[in-house]
Formats: sequence, C-alpha cells, structure tokens
Amino acid sequence: MTRVAITQPDVTLVLDWDGVIRDASVSSSIAKEGLEGWVGRHWTETVGDPASDQVRRMVEDARDRGLSAFLQVTQRFPSGLEVPIEYTTVRLGGQAGLIAVGKSLQAVHELQHRLVAAQQAREQDYWKLREIETRSRLLFDAASEAVLIISASNLRVVEANPAAIRELGLAPNWDFAQEVAPRDRAAFRELLARAREHGRTPGVLLHIGAAGTPWLLRVTLMAREPEPVFLIQLAPGTPEPGRALPRALPPRTDELLEAMPDAFVVADGDGRVRRANRAFLDLTQSATESAVLGEPLSRWFAAPGRDAALLVRTLREHGEVRLFQTTLTGLLGTEAEVEISGCASSAGGPLALSLLVRDIRRRAAAEDRADELRSALAEVLQDMGRLPLPVLVRNTSAVVERACIEQALQAANGNRTAAADALGLSRQSLYAKLERYGLHESRDAEEDVLG
Repeated sequence: MTRVAITQPDVTLVLDWDGVIRDASVSSSIAKEGLEGWVGRHWTETVGDPASDQVRRMVEDARDRGLSAFLQVTQRFPSGLEVPIEYTTVRLGGQAGLIAVGKSLQAVHELQHRLVAAQQAREQDYWKLREIETRSRLLFDAASEAVLIISASNLRVVEANPAAIRELGLAPNWDFAQEVAPRDRAAFRELLARAREHGRTPGVLLHIGAAGTPWLLRVTLMAREPEPVFLIQLAPGTPEPGRALPRALPPRTDELLEAMPDAFVVADGDGRVRRANRAFLDLTQSATESAVLGEPLSRWFAAPGRDAALLVRTLREHGEVRLFQTTLTGLLGTEAEVEISGCASSAGGPLALSLLVRDIRRRAAAEDRADELRSALAEVLQDMGRLPLPVLVRNTSAVVERACIEQALQAANGNRTAAADALGLSRQSLYAKLERYGLHESRDAEEDVLG
C-alpha cells in the first residue's frame, strides 16, 4: 500500500474573481500571525510594490487558464513580518473564485545567506593564503642563502631560489641526490629519514657538486600537493681538519665568461643546461639565465641530421667536438647558423659538457661576398692577352671599387652618408659611383621595399 505524504501549504488564500481576499489561513509554522486584517482587501495590497505585477499575473492566468505558474513574492503580514513565499493560483469551479497556495522560502533564504557568507569567508581566506604565498615567494627569492625544494619521492629539484642557482648551478628537475658526494650519500639518506620522522633536522655537513664543496644542510619536511617535499637550506660549511678547500677558480672567471662575445653554455650528461652566459641568452632570445636552466639543448638545436642528440652523443663517445655546424632556433622563431666546439668531462663528478657556440651568419655572408669578388676578378683575368694591361688594371680596380661600395652600404644598412664617410668619399662622389656601377637604381628599389 503506497503512502502519500500530504503537506499543508504555509499560506492559503481564498480569493474572489477580482483577486480580493475572502478567507486566509496559515500553517502551524507561522500560526502566530493573525490574518483578520487581510479579509476584504485586494491581494496586491498585502505584498511589496515590486510583487504587485506578479500577483496580478497569477490572478489573470488562473482566470484564463485555470492555473498559474509558481512565482515568488514578498508577503507582508499584519504584524509587519515580511516573508518570501512562492505562490501558485488555481481557479475553482465555474466562477466560484480562486484559491492561492503558498510555500514559505524563509529557510531557503537563510541557507542562501549562509552560503553567501561562507563563500565570502572562503574568498577572504583564499586571498589571505595568496598573500602568505606571495610573501613566502618574495622571501624565498630574496634569501641570501641557497634554498632548495626537492620532491620527497624522487629527490628531484622542484624549485631553487636565485642563490641556489648562482652558487650551486641547480635548476628544477635535476636529481639532487646525484649532486651529493658519493661518500656522503649514506649520511644524506639518514638525514632525510630523520626529517621524515621528526619533521626537521639540525645542520649536517655534506659535500655537494663536482668540486665536493662543503655545505651545511638543514632539512625540513613540508606538506604539499600532490606529494610532500623537503625544504633544504644550505650554508657554506667549513673544511674538515686536514682537508683544504677546493682550489678556487681563477679570479673573475664568471665575469670573463659573461663578457665573452661568443655564446658559452654548460650542460649535464643528459644535455640539460646548467650554466649559460649572456651571449647564449641573446642567441636563444631568453630574458634571464633561469629561463634556460634545466632546459634540454634540443629546445634550440633541432635541425635534422645536426640536432642536439647527435651533438651530445658525439661528446659522450669522443670527449670533444670541433666546428659542429647546425641551426639555432630562438624562442621567438629566429634562426641562426652557428658553429659549436666543445668537450666533455666527468672528472670529480657526473659527466658535464661545455660548449662554445659561435654565430657564423656574418662570416657566411662575408664568404659569399668574397666568392662573388673572386668570380668577378676571374672574369677580368680571362681577358688577359686580349686587352692591354692598363685596361685590365682599370677593370680590376672597378671590380674592387664596386665590391667596397656594396660592402660599405651593407655595413651602414643603406645609409649613404655613413657609407660615404666609411669610404672617405663625399656624398656627391658616392652618388656618381653608384650611377656608374648601376647601383643607384637597385639601392633605391631596395629602400622603397624596406620603406
């Protein structure tokens, strides 16, 4: 036997054909409200002004179609209480009148207000968290000591602050465990185990990097999504008794590498960048060194048959490479023909690759011009024996003069005044020579295209 749950409406209004209230009753939830004052008044007079149109619509719909849609109005009770109520209006038989039944939405509105308040509180907590994260990031980046965040599962670097990148040459995704000296790796594992058990550890002296430089490590276990991480703080350590510090690099080595006109880059055995000078950043169209650290060489050297994989394989197998020509593609798509010489070394640590990358676009253009000059001179020499020597000398001088003018114009980017100064000529003399060699019209056409 099926049971049907019957619920009493919160408000029931009996209306005449014009919408005047003839009787009214309320449920037990609002039984304290007396409705005697409603009888004889039009329904629109008991609701707020914005709801009057909705009440008229429900009355008209019930008279025309027998049933109105559900509409929400703000019902004003005689005591002054205002309650949101959802009404529908039904026509009684013939023209006996109408009946409006309503359900209170007070509980729903309270829940909505509580939800809005909870959302606002959550949003405030979110922005507070963002502010804390921003401050933490600023402190992380501004810290003078090296700080690393490594994954607790595979010990790879997740984040490294500028001091760590500068002092240790570490970048995201590198295996930090491989940077620890082999004789200290057991102690490093014990240090991590203690951090897992107690949350943090006191400072322990370990040797890091290919040079085995002593560093004082403090490890803290941190909860983080999707997995926990270790926060490692590194401070320069003191050498062990009887052990000298590693031999320092020659003075100003970093400054000299940074000032080199050719690009210089150091990569690990997998071909990932660990150090790069300003010239390499310019070639790859990168703003900062941190933008290239940890990136594979294949990101820039991908020419078929001359890619980074071949370059790294050659260095691994033979230990060096000379005059390896390939194409470097920058982040903005600009391509440059380059020539690479480098070597590989695993002395004192993991395999490392050092590469000197030279832009040969200007040299290739100069070689092309030299080939053109040689070809032009060869054509002049073919007339030897048929023309007198003074004519051959004059023709040879004209070929060389034309080549010098073209070179000066190209070096000056088409600026004739600068080209004339470079050649030691006046502008009028340069214009005359351009007319003589037929360069005036071609140069004007080129400038029109560029303009």
